Amino acid sequence: MAAEHVQLLHNVIVPISRLTGGGGGGLGSNSIGSGTTIYLDPEVLRISSRGGAGSRVDGGGVSQGGGFGGGGGGREHGTEGIACFAELIAINGIFLDHKIESIAGNVIVFDVDLVQLRTALAATLQSIGNMGGDFGGARSVPLHNSSEDARNSSFRSTSSNFHSSSSFVVVMKLAKRGGLPCLCLDTSCANGSLDVHHAVPVRILRAEEWQHHLPPVVNTPDVQLEFQLDRPLRPVIERMKAISPIIYVEGSMAGEMSLKIDSDAVAIQTFYDKLIPRVDEESSQSQQEPAKCTLKVDSKKLLASLQWQSSMARGSVGSYIICLIRNEMMVVHVMLSPEDVGQVFVDSFALFSTYLTSCSSPTTYQYITFQKTCLTIEMIN
Repeated sequence: MAAEHVQLLHNVIVPISRLTGGGGGGLGSNSIGSGTTIYLDPEVLRISSRGGAGSRVDGGGVSQGGGFGGGGGGREHGTEGIACFAELIAINGIFLDHKIESIAGNVIVFDVDLVQLRTALAATLQSIGNMGGDFGGARSVPLHNSSEDARNSSFRSTSSNFHSSSSFVVVMKLAKRGGLPCLCLDTSCANGSLDVHHAVPVRILRAEEWQHHLPPVVNTPDVQLEFQLDRPLRPVIERMKAISPIIYVEGSMAGEMSLKIDSDAVAIQTFYDKLIPRVDEESSQSQQEPAKCTLKVDSKKLLASLQWQSSMARGSVGSYIICLIRNEMMVVHVMLSPEDVGQVFVDSFALFSTYLTSCSSPTTYQYITFQKTCLTIEMIN
């Protein structure tokens, strides 16, 4: 891996760990679905993370059994649900060179503590930065530097300013350290001035267990609106979260969206217009009027799902798309710019309830999905 690939992987893992609480505890549990699971084959790298049990926005308990709307459906909820699911291209993508060998059809699956992996990646970037690396000499600026993220901006600026040449190489491999399986990050410099090693303990799983870590299937959105980067949602939601635990998100295929809070003390509504509707041919022919959709969202989870607006550097994201699915979920697709790094796409699901009262038992499992040059953050009701 080159330094910029390590930076990209770190930027992907940060919002996942924020949403899922780090995925800790997976190594100490034998139950399926604990912690964070990584899948490796000759073509892709996938990350599947499960979050803690959620709570209902209206104060009720979390449904552990039924599907959407509280009915049956065989889907998992709460601690058993996928919190984040990510997929990255391995060949000519996140890795400069990639080799996987196993008796299970060259597939390797293992559990890992996401906080430890995030720390190891951050330390690797810091080590390269201390050696005077520079990504082309340009300082990367976060998309939005809020008050909370300002304290960490100095590290992001430093860790993003490495040399893009092959002078620094990071090797990621599975090996035994002290008799235990570990995911190792070995950093070296061409002139031999840097040699840093990190080992993160893992728990090896059977390849067939990966079927328990796949993301859920989502329905076609009712509303899809494209935003430009000069209109970020995070600063507005950050201020609304301090006032109300619930935000109402209303979108229209007429190119309009509003964020609203309504409490005993104050009522605030923010409007966005001149957005770009993303219309598929079938829906455009069947509907006479622009579709509308309103969702009731947990403000804390919504803010966490927009973490990429502070962790992804300016220039690495092209635009983002807000998708609203009636009675089910909110989806945020983030289109990444650096196509040379291959397929990169993050989906993160955050807990939220819909505005419609017919969905009385919200689904609480969450996940992140990666596809080509697209970071997708999906929020399931």
